[in-house]
Amino acid sequence: MIIVSTDGSCLRNPGGAIGWAWVNHQGPADSGGAVSGTNQIAELRAVLEAILAHPGGEPMLIESDSQYAIKCASEWIGSWRRNGWRTSTGGAVKNVDIIKQIDRAITSREGPVRFRWVRGHVGNYFNEQADTLAGAAAREAAARPAQAETTRPRTTGKPVEPAAPSGTLTLF
Repeated sequence: MIIVSTDGSCLRNPGGAIGWAWVNHQGPADSGGAVSGTNQIAELRAVLEAILAHPGGEPMLIESDSQYAIKCASEWIGSWRRNGWRTSTGGAVKNVDIIKQIDRAITSREGPVRFRWVRGHVGNYFNEQADTLAGAAAREAAARPAQAETTRPRTTGKPVEPAAPSGTLTLF
């Protein structure tokens, strides 16, 4: 099973520079950013990029400290799709473009994608690594405000040391 931790960062919410990152527990890490966004978009982008970077049939578990991103990608997405991308009250789904991209990425991936919530900022090694990379990507994006598009991800290629998870909840 592929296990990946994701995180997003927003320097000033909303509208500040954002960063996203994923860290594969057995391999590389990746991150990128944009000059403007929200913390929710950054978290969703981290999930999307993690899925896209890990194609194939091997089961994938994404750990995130964002309950919003996890619920969007696992609990709410099916109902939204069936309701024409409307909420249960008939309103428009927020961040629908990136959520649709996540839906396509999960649906087109041969292997299953599952999610597990982890408590943030409590010393979970992989969550902390993703947080550090996302923050650095946001700061890098803020330093280059003339760049309007999202920066392309940079694979660090550095494996990270395994650590025991703490404060986790698995959603299947």
